[in-house]
Amino acid sequence: MTLRLTVRRLEWTAHVRATAAAYGSALLPVVKGNGYGFGRTVLHEVAAGLATQVCVGTVHEVHDVPAGLQPVVLTPTLHPPAAGGARQGPAAVLTVGHAAHVAALRGRPGPVVLKLGSSMRRYGVEPNDLPALQTAATDAGLEVVAYALHLPLAGTDAHRRAEIESWLARLPADGVPLWVSHLSPESFHALAAAHPHRPLRIRVGTALWHGAPRGDFLHLSADVQALRPVRGGEAAGYRLTPIPHDGTLVMVGCGSSHGVAPLAHDDPARRSPFHFRRHRLHLLEPPHMHTSMCIVPEGGPVPDLGDIVDVQQPLINVRTDDTVWLP
Repeated sequence: MTLRLTVRRLEWTAHVRATAAAYGSALLPVVKGNGYGFGRTVLHEVAAGLATQVCVGTVHEVHDVPAGLQPVVLTPTLHPPAAGGARQGPAAVLTVGHAAHVAALRGRPGPVVLKLGSSMRRYGVEPNDLPALQTAATDAGLEVVAYALHLPLAGTDAHRRAEIESWLARLPADGVPLWVSHLSPESFHALAAAHPHRPLRIRVGTALWHGAPRGDFLHLSADVQALRPVRGGEAAGYRLTPIPHDGTLVMVGCGSSHGVAPLAHDDPARRSPFHFRRHRLHLLEPPHMHTSMCIVPEGGPVPDLGDIVDVQQPLINVRTDDTVWLP
């Protein structure tokens, strides 16, 4: 049973360095969740060579940030951890986007980012409410170190720049940096050049660690654990799913416990994330815990026991058993 991420180290390292260099000193690396498939510890070590701050997902991801990095928590919280925890190093920068987020931090002074509302309509204050939020943060003893605008992936850089420009026109002339996201290096630097009196920084996660689109220096795979010939009309699996035709059941050694799930596709025949020799292995039923059951029709390419199949999943979703670093 193995869900395996294979990394061609030299190519991956070259990609990370080139991406970081393209953004320059404005880069804020993001290391959150499952560490983009690598694990947060691995990426923290790399991030420490790129910047002095690292963005994490929630307050529950602060504890494993190395002492040499200042964590920036991207998601607001109503239940902050107790001050003065075991972690050494600079105090975490927390995010507030609503009066309730500020109230939760009252009596716990420290640096905060003010979250600005975007077209994503998730977190963030609206322009007319920003002055009141700033006042509330100051009255609570919080130090506002930046504004943050989290932009949607949909659309183009031109759309995202227009949204940023709209906010820039409404921010007070206080010199507080604005942190943005999801812009190419070229678009980001053009934006920064157009606003020399407003320091700009950019959070980068997927494009930094994976490439956009994902580079072929990363490969996700799993082992074939068992094979079983079956006849159409029989049943198998947790749900005793009827077998549609004669063929071979292929048990792949990963499942829902690894974060592996069917692909979101309108055509059920294209929902399986498993491929062998460029042929999709159709799912008999959704992946369950540590095993996924696939079926190959009679005459189709059947992997052998121990063969490796390709796994098509976003790396931000999966929990791998092993990471293999190739030269």
